[in-house]
Amino acid sequence: MRTPLALFFVSIGLIAAAWWWLAAPVTLVRAPIDPEAKLECVSYAPFRGEQTPHNPRLIVSPEQIAEDLGELAKVTKCIRTYSIDNGLDKVPELASKAGLKVLLGIWIGRDRAKNVLLINHAVALANDHPGVVTSVIVGSEVLLRGEMTVSDLREFIRSARSRVHVPVTYADVWEFWLRYREVAADVDFVTVHFLPYWEDVPPRAEDAAAHVDEVRKQLTVAFPGKEILIGETGWPSQGRMREIAVASRINQARFIAEILERARTEKFRVNLFEAYDEPWKRRWEGTVGGYWGVFNASDRRLKYPAGIAIGNYPLWKWQMAGGLALCILVFATAGLALRRRSSSPRLASWMAVALSATTSGVLLGVSLDKLLYESFGFDGWLRQCALLAAAIAAPLLSTHALMSERPIPAFLDILGPSERRTQIFITTLLGVTLIAITLISVETALGLVFDGRWRDFPFAALTMAVVPFATLALLTHPRSGARPIAEVVFASLLAMAALYIGFNEGSANWQSLWTCAVYLLLGFTLVQAREGKSSEGKAFDGKASEDEASEPQSERWSNGASSQLR
Repeated sequence: MRTPLALFFVSIGLIAAAWWWLAAPVTLVRAPIDPEAKLECVSYAPFRGEQTPHNPRLIVSPEQIAEDLGELAKVTKCIRTYSIDNGLDKVPELASKAGLKVLLGIWIGRDRAKNVLLINHAVALANDHPGVVTSVIVGSEVLLRGEMTVSDLREFIRSARSRVHVPVTYADVWEFWLRYREVAADVDFVTVHFLPYWEDVPPRAEDAAAHVDEVRKQLTVAFPGKEILIGETGWPSQGRMREIAVASRINQARFIAEILERARTEKFRVNLFEAYDEPWKRRWEGTVGGYWGVFNASDRRLKYPAGIAIGNYPLWKWQMAGGLALCILVFATAGLALRRRSSSPRLASWMAVALSATTSGVLLGVSLDKLLYESFGFDGWLRQCALLAAAIAAPLLSTHALMSERPIPAFLDILGPSERRTQIFITTLLGVTLIAITLISVETALGLVFDGRWRDFPFAALTMAVVPFATLALLTHPRSGARPIAEVVFASLLAMAALYIGFNEGSANWQSLWTCAVYLLLGFTLVQAREGKSSEGKAFDGKASEDEASEPQSERWSNGASSQLR
């Protein structure tokens, strides 16, 4: 009794310590957004919920825009827009009432006739609001997207510049400004996008502001006599890791504070990307695309109010409490299963229970956080909820099986012919849970192989789900028999995917390496299954006990089922 009790308290202590570390807040020297020192400018798009600029019939109401601008006026002097479609042509008028200046953007692309109409409309808006529109941005990353030739772009810029009384510019990433330097001759100042997270070799968040400033200085040399406006810069608060670049609340706040401090010290202008999180972008850019804002999309509140310490898990107390509750349930399940067992379990069994309970207790809160932020669309929510449900069930069902000395059932024991299927309900649940985890794992692994740029790494929930099964397989798997073909095929797919993902993402991406390790661990678990071994048999040594050997098989199944269902 002392061993399980000691392990229980060790698990509780480790979970509490882990969450104390995970939730540790940081206090920056300067607040990311300081109401006493307003931002120079911030990118603004009004789209909420299911609203998207890809819907040409959508017209965002002036009331919705005015509500946003009223909040933004508290923290910034200026907003940058990207388009005058979808009701955004009302922004200059509404910005005037809110006391904001506007960098008026024109979204041009492949449709030349539409480009002409948009430029004409923007010219009229700029001339009608001379005290509000401070510059016109003709195009944003149109060269990067490959939607226009340099000569056509220069023609459109000159057309707009000749008809307005404010400075005109073009915006693109810094690499394309250096590639197409001739465009600078047609603009009044150079507007450059610096999104270090998305660079080919992204820096750490701690080094990102210095990297942006260093490249900015290179551009001042490349374009003498032209102001270099940082037209976009920011860092995501949620999403997948790219090499050493980690998307998190702390990293976003740190980057914003550091780049703004450099701008104040070295006297250059910065337009932050962006004002509000934009959920619609997640369909095309994954989770990370929707979380660049300094305001939340849902409640339109500032993410980092001045004077409040910043942490990655604002709800950590509830997340820790959920983990502790799950840990208690795992140990309670072990205790209940022991009531139907004649012999005492080995130390290794209790160590396995403690490992499952601790792992699940630490990662439950992380998994819940990822469920809320990474689920998008019906299929996304279905996948995330199914994975989390399996991750919660796995330690409970595996612990019960371990203490009942029952191995993991083969897939055929669950889905095979009726005479092969297990008759014990809780064993069926165990097998169904493993099948669900396997299918979700293979789906996510193949997604990361063939479309990995935008996909998140499901390391937290998968670890919760796989570790209990791995310990169960290690301690109770049959020692003889052929490996079932289904398990071998899935294990092979996971192994090949893990090797590719690990190589493709690089050794610096710990989220990728963690996820790949879990895929390999699941593959190891699957190949422990054996054909012809009933999941109802006790299998620490691969053999039934002497009493079971003398009992007819059908009678053992019946007795086993009744004992489990009482």
